[in-house]
Amino acid sequence: MKKTIALKENHEFRRLYHRGTSSAGRHHVLYCRKNRLGHNRLGLTVSAKLACAVKRNRIKRLFREAYRLHEDEFATGVDLVLVARARAVGATYQDIEKSLLRALRENKAAAAQP
Repeated sequence: MKKTIALKENHEFRRLYHRGTSSAGRHHVLYCRKNRLGHNRLGLTVSAKLACAVKRNRIKRLFREAYRLHEDEFATGVDLVLVARARAVGATYQDIEKSLLRALRENKAAAAQP
């Protein structure tokens, strides 16, 4: 099982926003960039404008779970940032998962090579 570490530093998020490739889905925007580490790093962004803290934390849990279950489909050594959109507030897990997989297929930097 792969180990994913969380992105926490502001400069790491900004680097991904400016230099990474992006693909947008209905529920999120996915930013990707290769790193020189042997593991993936995942960052989640859910704005306070979207909802109250309870709903924001639920969105983050759904994103983390969808990523965890499909972690093998992502390339190794990639930094990822998921930015939630307003439609993610009322979305089900299946909607989030489908949107994440679609964004993965569109973003070649994040997709694992067979």
